[in-house]
Amino acid sequence: MAIETLITGVAHIGIRVHELARSRAFYELLGFRFVVGPVGPEPVAVMSHPSGLEVNFILNASAAATRNVLMDIDDKHAGYTHMALAVSDVLAVKRGLEAAGVAISEGPITFSTGSTSIFVRDPDWNVIEFNQKG
Repeated sequence: MAIETLITGVAHIGIRVHELARSRAFYELLGFRFVVGPVGPEPVAVMSHPSGLEVNFILNASAAATRNVLMDIDDKHAGYTHMALAVSDVLAVKRGLEAAGVAISEGPITFSTGSTSIFVRDPDWNVIEFNQKG
């Protein structure tokens, strides 16, 4: 059987963070709920979204971030740069984030495909895109 037929979706997204309480509060604004943690040798905390998406916080960042090494420096390193969440109304998401005090770091941007996105940073400067298909 071909590998591509065996992949059924995204199991979870791992995000290295400095402080669980700070990250948990931010992701709860996005509708994630706390599941468990810290657990395991890393340690890890798990949050789940009603859409089925799960994020695992890897709780071993040695210091709070002041910039994102993959996004905010001139020398571009290989690695994951952001996660993109599909939304039904990007402008409503923007209003909700702003009302909650979350700064929009970029957008709205409408791409040639017709989709529109906004971008924010979580407390550890990880980039999150909210994307509405055009």
